[in-house]
Order: sequence, then C-alpha cells, then structure tokens
Amino acid sequence: MSEPVRFVSRGQVVTVAPDVPHTMTVLEYLRTRLRRTGSKEGCAEGDCGACTVVVAEAGDDGRLKHRAVNACILFVHQLDGKALFTVDDLAEAETLHPVQQAMVDSHGSQCGFCTPGFVMSLFAYYKSHDRADDSSLKDALAGNLCRCTGYRPILEAGHRMFDAGTADRFAPQEAALAAQLGSLARSRMLQHSTPDGSFLAPRSSDELADTLATLPEGESWILAGGTDVGLWVTKQHRVPRNIVSLGRVAELQRITDQGDAIEIGASVTYSDAFGAIESLHADFARMVRRLGSAQIRNSGTLGGNIANGSPIGDSMPALIALGATLKLRSKAGSREMALEDFFLAYRKTALQPGEFVESVTVRKPGTNSRFGVYKLSKRFDQDISAVLAAFHVVLEGDTVQSARLAFGGMAGTPARAKLAETALTGRRFTPAEIEPAVAALTADFTPMSDMRASAAYRLLAAQNLLRKFCHEVSTGQKISVEAAE
Repeated sequence: MSEPVRFVSRGQVVTVAPDVPHTMTVLEYLRTRLRRTGSKEGCAEGDCGACTVVVAEAGDDGRLKHRAVNACILFVHQLDGKALFTVDDLAEAETLHPVQQAMVDSHGSQCGFCTPGFVMSLFAYYKSHDRADDSSLKDALAGNLCRCTGYRPILEAGHRMFDAGTADRFAPQEAALAAQLGSLARSRMLQHSTPDGSFLAPRSSDELADTLATLPEGESWILAGGTDVGLWVTKQHRVPRNIVSLGRVAELQRITDQGDAIEIGASVTYSDAFGAIESLHADFARMVRRLGSAQIRNSGTLGGNIANGSPIGDSMPALIALGATLKLRSKAGSREMALEDFFLAYRKTALQPGEFVESVTVRKPGTNSRFGVYKLSKRFDQDISAVLAAFHVVLEGDTVQSARLAFGGMAGTPARAKLAETALTGRRFTPAEIEPAVAALTADFTPMSDMRASAAYRLLAAQNLLRKFCHEVSTGQKISVEAAE
C-alpha cells in the first residue's frame, strides 16, 4: 500500500501528489508543482548554492534545527516529516525578514540570481546563532557563489541582520511547528509508490535489512545524503526502480563514545559528526570543513562517502590511517572488517547483495601518536582532491614504532603505502631518516594523470606531504597553507 509523503510549508501540511516521481528534486518540485520560483538552478550538482533552501526538524532535545541544503540534489520525498523554508516564504506582506532587510541595507544584491541562495544560507545562520563572527559566517556562505558583488556587502549583511530592528516572525511559531512535525512522525517504514518506482524509508536496521533482502539486485539505490546519488539523476538522468532512504533508520543516526574509540552511524551527517571527528584530531575536522560547503555537510554522510567507494573520497584516507573498522549488516547478520579491506577495486567494494554499511568505528589516537591530514586541490575550499594524504605514526622518543600512511587519488581505491610504512618502522622520524620511505612511495603507487593532476605531480606531492608531516612532527610547528595564501 502506498503512503503519502507529507511535509510542512508555510504552516500547512503539504501532501506530495502520487504522480510526483520518486527522483524529483525539491528544486523541481518547488518550481514546477508549487510555482515558487524564487529558488534558482545554477549548477544542478550542489556547487553554486543558488537553490539553497532551509529544512527544519526536531532535534533530540525537542528544539528545531534549521539547516541549509541544496534543493537541486535533494529528493522531495526526503522532506517527509520535516519543514521546508524557501526564499518565497520569508517576507510577510510588505515586511521583509531581518535577513532580507539586511541584504537590502547592505546593497548585497546586484544581478540577483544568486541572492535567494545567499538569503537562505543567512537565514539558516540567523536561526542557529545569536550574533555573527567572520570565521563562522564565511564558512556558512562558502557554498554560495556570486559573480557580481565581491561578497563584502553580503558578509556585511550577515553581521547587520542581527541588528536589523525587525523581529524574526518565525520564532513565535516554533513550538507549534515542532508539535506539527511530531504529528507527522512515523512509527514504521514509509512506502510510497510512484509511476516510475518506489521510495522506501525504513525506521530500523532490522526493517532496512528485511527490505533490501526482498528487492531485486541492481534495481535499487541506497540513499543517505544524496550528494552523489542526486547527481546520478540530475547529470546522468538515471532512474532506479527503488530508492531506499537511510534518513530515518534510528541505529544509523547514533554516535557512541566507547572510551578508546568512537562509533559513528552510517547515516550521521558530516555536520552532526563534526564534534566527534574534531575530538579525534583537529586536522581531521579541518579536512571535513574543506570537503564540502555547509549545505553539503548538512546532507552528506560519512557512511555514504565510504559506501560510494570513490578513490578520491576525502574521509577514507584519514579513517584508514586511524585504523577504522566497518560494521556491515544484512538480513543474514552482521560482520566487521577493516576499512582498508572494504575497497576491492575501482568503485568496487566488499558489500554483498542486500548488505549495507551500518557504522564506522575509529580508535582515538594515543598519547604517543602523531596524526596529520593534507588535502591538495585546485581550490582550497570545496573541491575534489588531486591528492589526499593521511599519516599516523606511533613514536617511542623519536623512533617510529608503527606507521599507517593512507592516500586518496593515488590508486583505483583509497590505499595504504605499505612499503613506505615498512621503511619508516624502526627508524628515527627525522627529515634525514624518512627519505627511504619517501622513495618507497614510488613502488607503492603508480598514479594516473587526469584533469585534476598529472601522475608526476601526484607522486611528487605525496612524497612532499610526507616530508611536510615529518617536519611538523619533529619541529612541533604547523605549516599553514591558509597562512601561506
């Protein structure tokens, strides 16, 4: 039996019509079905931010969390049980919202195409902060591109909106909205059939395992954040028979501190996992900030990045260097494996039919550990890596007791440099004595040339990043790329 998809917009429950395809994006739904054309399509791949909307849902404490997301790669069926805010919703009659008024007063719009996305990113920031500071404000806006104003007046608007002199008209409605969302909560799996296929949203790992066991192999997609899957639809025009969403599976949303390790559920977003990742190491957190915009981090998941199996997925080298393990689940039961063993070949993983990634467990670095993550890309922020290196050594004095060196972009899968690790072990970790390990990288990898980097550049960069890590560990001084720029 098909069940309706429902979400809240403008204080009313919206029921998605049965004929809406299960791959229709929120942006297309807004513009073609609701005729709300304020949100724009610039790239259809989550890069430019022109389509940004804000999705709200109740957190564990019952309070609403407002988050900016890219409407161009979010499927409308993922809105089930949530609240949607768009640029068309902010003003009330002739009264602008404080965010909009600040943009006007700061002359933050010129051609206007990017403005709706900036306004909604600012709205999400406004709803989660009491005041603006430059660093967090720039981070919140980094996923929005503008060709006209040079960003200065937009950043000014971000500061000014907290002093706009007008009230946030949505604040008094939040308790009622939370109650309204509570009334839409489901106790069992959403099953919604469309003319093109089905959208299924299980509520538990057991329900997910049972569902995957019944679906024909090759006809179904597992959907976490959609930051890759969305592009399969918008760019490759692919249509699966079934989409199985992980967004409501309770066990996959958990973060568990086990004392010496942290277990992160496969459907935890980067934004929600950020605190746990930062507790592992500041370098890991800095890399996560660079891998995608606030909109992408609000949707994308650590588990999805792993299961996608890309050789240039940014999280995997860091996790492999830290010795992460995966918990895989199916109807037949659970099994665990080292993350490095999960990747078999280019885009090929150890997942069996009906199996899914349930969680990733990462051990915390010890007091004698030294860890570093380095990302090289054409843009500093939000660009696909040419090379990503993660290094983890355990030292006794200045002698290497063990080493794990992991790279992305150097092979068909994320991979360890085992010959270089052997060359490091037992040696003093000094610039002079690591050169045999640096040389061993030429035997560990035969990188390819592509539009992001040549093979020669990748190999030289990998060697120099190992040298850089050694310099930072031996001197205790961090070499900041941001400072150098």
